[in-house]
Amino acid sequence: MTDAPVTRWLEEALAASTARDCTVLVRESHEVNLRWAGNALTTNGTMTQREATVISTAEVEGGVSAVSVSGPLAQGEDLLRLVRQADRAATGAPADEEATPLVGSAEEESVVDEDFAAPAERVGPEDFAALAGQLGRAFQRAQAAGHLLYGFSEYRRTTTWLGNSVGLRRRAVEPMGRLEVNAKAPDLVNSAWVGAQSNDFADVDVAAMHDQLEQRLGWGQRRVDLPPGEYETILPPGAVVDLLVYAYWTMSARDAEEGRNVYAGRQRGRTRVGERLSPLPVTMASDPHDPRLPVAPFAVVPSSAPGMASVFDNGAPVGRVEWLRDGELAALVRTRAGMRRAGAEGPLPFPSENLIVDAGGTATLEEMVRSTKRGLLLTCLWYIREVDPQTLLLTGLTRDGVYLIEDGEVVAAVNNFRYNESPIDLLGRVTEASRAEHTLCREWNDWFTRSVAPALRIPDFTMSTVSQAH
Repeated sequence: MTDAPVTRWLEEALAASTARDCTVLVRESHEVNLRWAGNALTTNGTMTQREATVISTAEVEGGVSAVSVSGPLAQGEDLLRLVRQADRAATGAPADEEATPLVGSAEEESVVDEDFAAPAERVGPEDFAALAGQLGRAFQRAQAAGHLLYGFSEYRRTTTWLGNSVGLRRRAVEPMGRLEVNAKAPDLVNSAWVGAQSNDFADVDVAAMHDQLEQRLGWGQRRVDLPPGEYETILPPGAVVDLLVYAYWTMSARDAEEGRNVYAGRQRGRTRVGERLSPLPVTMASDPHDPRLPVAPFAVVPSSAPGMASVFDNGAPVGRVEWLRDGELAALVRTRAGMRRAGAEGPLPFPSENLIVDAGGTATLEEMVRSTKRGLLLTCLWYIREVDPQTLLLTGLTRDGVYLIEDGEVVAAVNNFRYNESPIDLLGRVTEASRAEHTLCREWNDWFTRSVAPALRIPDFTMSTVSQAH
């Protein structure tokens, strides 16, 4: 895809709109990827994608409507077509209870980023030159050691332009890099997984990741079958994120006030904000300004999600939000209209696409293992599904290595399990946290890659049944 005058198209689209108000979002991403199997590269390539969303509003019976229309963007006419579709659809849509003046309507909100007209940032094969060399050495090492490596790596930079009919003009660039490596013994049963998230791949050490894989394959040479039950369990940082991100995605204040999620108070209309959820000083935050996990510092909402996000909030400034603070529930997600209804003041509690969990721990994962008399060390979780929204009970499976710890040492791999646990209940039972570290979750990393978290010790993690999956 050649360089295109995206911001000129955006201005022409806004000028062409006949709607009450109009917001235009354009997102352009450039990606490079590598995939490998059986100690050899199998595919590599580059991808470019540009798409646009137009949100038009109209005066209708009972208030103001809003309609979002999205589609691919190759030329200016594509964007004008979306404007016509959105404008037309808005006049026949029902009133939106989230309707509120667009961001930028007030003089103090009107922001024009200095780099708004800058082109999209790109990535290319050259960004994987060092990684490809590391992978080549890893394949040789695996071949000599008699095991197989599988996996993939993706590096993407997404540029977002946001403009609206009241003059707001915002631009942001979000890097996303992820690397997953799976090592398997020749029997394909003894298996281990590691993953990493990176903003530029300069900090990725494939040899160190391979060290972890070989250590786990060594642990897996001895196998022990265990029955279902409650086990003292160490959840590594990635597994912690896979559970807590579900707690994050369901933090709707509106649902809590209506008694429909785990954050509901004992009386209808009340929430659990201010209640202690953990005996440890767990803080769970999102922060678009954290340099480890950069995301847009303003709300980007292509379509509304009831109770969680409103298209009327596009472009609203977003900062650090502490959802849990020192073990207490400190905030829930609200839209600007929801804040007005609740009489709430302050910055918008918007859920940015990153998660930072810290409980003040200083131990390493290895030190937590050494202090374990008998328990389990998990690698990662998958196939996570919600069972009960009011308790946030989740079920899922363990994967790619569950290990038995005895007297401070890992002594064997054990069978996989299905588990049933609520991340909120786990927070209430946790007894130890390691130091927080940059991590990649396993189950949700197609959608959520930017996270920092500690390992957690749970004294009675519920393994409900044995899983035959490998």
